[in-house]
Amino acid sequence: METRAYLLNELQEIEKWEKDQKGLWFWEKIGRLPFKMLDKVTPKFLQDKIGTLLDELGSYIQTGGQYLSNEKSVFQYIEKKTGQTVSELADLQGLPVEAMKQVSLELAEQRKTAATIQGAGSGFGGIFTLAIDIPAILAISLKTLQEIAIIHGYDPNDKNERVFILKCLQFSSADIVGKQAILNELSDFSNGPYQSREVLSQMQGWREVALSYKDSFGWKKLFQMVPVAGILFGAFANRSMISDLSETGIMLYQKRKIIERLASVQA
Repeated sequence: METRAYLLNELQEIEKWEKDQKGLWFWEKIGRLPFKMLDKVTPKFLQDKIGTLLDELGSYIQTGGQYLSNEKSVFQYIEKKTGQTVSELADLQGLPVEAMKQVSLELAEQRKTAATIQGAGSGFGGIFTLAIDIPAILAISLKTLQEIAIIHGYDPNDKNERVFILKCLQFSSADIVGKQAILNELSDFSNGPYQSREVLSQMQGWREVALSYKDSFGWKKLFQMVPVAGILFGAFANRSMISDLSETGIMLYQKRKIIERLASVQA
């Protein structure tokens, strides 16, 4: 069992990471360009395709739709990596947070590789194959976060948990002000289901997250439209997207789990 000192040290590392999320790298700065300008140079078919993200994310928040991960396959992966028998989420309650972190990191590497291959493949044909990439990278994104949730003992079948997952999705592509607001909202999840319901209300359903994600997603896909040259950018963009997303998911789920463990240690 982790000591209080260990848990506090891990929590400090995560809080340091949160403070580091204040800078914007080059591609993110480009992504802050006025979206009216982006709309003018984006083909209508691409705008329409990206627009379907709203409907698909709405379906996900309500029912999980086609994006719900297979718990059993994640349990088998955890067993393989830790040697611990896992048949239900309750079996993960005693798993050390460090083990949860390591399993999540290893699984994230697999998802980054899959996203890289997907981006390179769809980038080969430029505008003709881009439509395939959009739902594929959304599926990888949501399933990566769900798998990280399961590893930490949380159930994506729960509607409130899907809210947390979409907030992680939004955080990875938000600006500085947005990230701070999201962190404030996500802190409520450590305080119980009542606060989680408040976060659901604050989201006004799901459109806030979907619109933010759609905007940041659009410019990344735009650069992928050039045939052949899109291979490199597609591979890079998809890999960096899943890399940022998995880092966000691991850090925020670690924080939730550590706060829970600290509460039990104090009790």
